[in-house]
Amino acid sequence: MKRVDVAYSLITKENKTKILMVKNKDNNSWTLPGGAVEQGETLQQAAIREAKEETGYEVNVFGIIAVNECIFEDRQEHAVFFTFKGEIINGHERIERPEEITEIAWKDIDEAEQLMPYYEEGISILINKNIEIPYYNQGRK
Repeated sequence: MKRVDVAYSLITKENKTKILMVKNKDNNSWTLPGGAVEQGETLQQAAIREAKEETGYEVNVFGIIAVNECIFEDRQEHAVFFTFKGEIINGHERIERPEEITEIAWKDIDEAEQLMPYYEEGISILINKNIEIPYYNQGRK
């Protein structure tokens, strides 16, 4: 079984009532901006790159606010999903990868929780409790 690491960014509006989400073309589902970590890339680098590729925004990411995993028997993959807290620092909203993303939208928290039930305690807890696991990149040795 192949291990796949995936990095996401949870980005909210300043008033924390809306979440930036993308609609994936392959399975017609809404997720946070994110994707697979490429070889030689850190989790943090992947989260920043994927947000830019999927939304057009340059982002900064901070601590990890959730870790989920799933075993996809049909693909023989064990995926581990790392969700970072993120913020927009520059850029303009645009779909840079129309072959992967069909829409970008700011979703209300209630709707986001319906679209992403895999955050068992809910998205609002991730946003409002301000709990972050520090992320440290110890570099290459």
